[in-house]
Amino acid sequence: MQDKYVTNCPFCGGTEVIESYQSSYGSVTAVSNKMGGVGLYHSICRNCGSVVRSYVKEPEKLLKKKDRR
Repeated sequence: MQDKYVTNCPFCGGTEVIESYQSSYGSVTAVSNKMGGVGLYHSICRNCGSVVRSYVKEPEKLLKKKDRR
């Protein structure tokens, strides 16, 4: 899957990016909301293996329920 935000690897110039998912022990938890977390996604250069972008798809889930939109 091509990441729409990354076009070239800043380390090797590669143009193929693989999207991966890190869950379980690698989840992200907000400091203010220690209950649960969300999985972390990575865009990885297929050529050199560098992680060129890390993100969560639903950042709202990092907030307490009362603070969500």
